[in-house]
Amino acid sequence: MKRDERRVVSPWNIANVLTVLRLVLVPFFVVCLFLPGTGWRVAALAVFAVASITDHLDGELARRYGLITDFGKIADPIADKALTGAALVSLSILNELPWWVTIPILGRELGITALRFLLLRRAVIPASYGGKVKTVLQIAAIVLYLLPGVPGPVRWVVMGAALVVTVATGVDYVIRAVRLRKVAKQVRGE
Repeated sequence: MKRDERRVVSPWNIANVLTVLRLVLVPFFVVCLFLPGTGWRVAALAVFAVASITDHLDGELARRYGLITDFGKIADPIADKALTGAALVSLSILNELPWWVTIPILGRELGITALRFLLLRRAVIPASYGGKVKTVLQIAAIVLYLLPGVPGPVRWVVMGAALVVTVATGVDYVIRAVRLRKVAKQVRGE
């Protein structure tokens, strides 16, 4: 009988700690954003930037050092959506970003996250290049909205691109999920 040689990875690893840190930073970001004054706005930007960097860093560390865990698979997308969602909702509450931009982005993010969780037991649809571009555009657009003094048209162009890519990649993800489900049914003989 062969021994299972897979390494057991503790959920208490640096990648997961960074994910939890990102979640913890979200309320601090929101508080800084709602406090009046340029100093608080810059503080909100700094907190958002640190949290965004942890998003890239935790995934990189998990892949490079084999620290991928079930906790990380669930917590990482939740932390991502909490950060970007808090930023978009806060900017809309502050009347700096129209709700018609925030709602479709949040709808896509929450819908795809729910779809990922539904598929998690059967299969994983890997992140696409478009999904990575979407994340970069969303972060860049939010940074431009947080940064004092950025001209409105610059903000709008980047946020518009983020909105278009977000919706397009959401549609692509749903199409890939439907195809994957059909293949899984064929394999099971249904």
